[in-house]
Amino acid sequence: MYHHLRGILDCAGPGWAVVDCGGVGYRAGVSNNTYRDLPDVGETVKLLTHYVVREDAAELYGFLTQEELDCFRSMIAVSGVGPKAALAILSELTPDRFASAVSAGDYKLLTLASGVGPKLAQRIVLELKGKLGDVSELTGSVPQVRGNKAEAAQALESLGMKPREAAAAVAPLDGDMTVQQLIAAALGKR
Repeated sequence: MYHHLRGILDCAGPGWAVVDCGGVGYRAGVSNNTYRDLPDVGETVKLLTHYVVREDAAELYGFLTQEELDCFRSMIAVSGVGPKAALAILSELTPDRFASAVSAGDYKLLTLASGVGPKLAQRIVLELKGKLGDVSELTGSVPQVRGNKAEAAQALESLGMKPREAAAAVAPLDGDMTVQQLIAAALGKR
């Protein structure tokens, strides 16, 4: 029903965020990884969403990346896995670590999430193994860059680099470098 929310981050806490969209505050459940990456309160944010309607509640879940949303949807398609368990797993594992764990059959890694026991973790691995495709297909294998690194990646794209290549070039560099230093260092690697 809702594809995304774009608005001002009104407030947030571990596990939730409220986005003000034209004067209406939408509360969305978020993973701890998404919570840590949210901008400051008062800044613009875009959350991709998944809307769940149950007999007793209607809940909205928000994600900063398509990869995290795709992981969430894969998990809740597994019998016995609800949105809270899926968010708990995504609070402990990034989408690429989740996909790697499933591909490797490492259900124990999933049990690091609060409320996820061995039986549920084994069911997730059993049902999703082989269905997630290549890990790079699920995660897009594009490093997430923010701040100066994001600006440097955009500048590198304007110089002709592909988005994936630009992000990969600046991701391992020191985040305290200026945009110009990041660009120079990234171009020096080529």
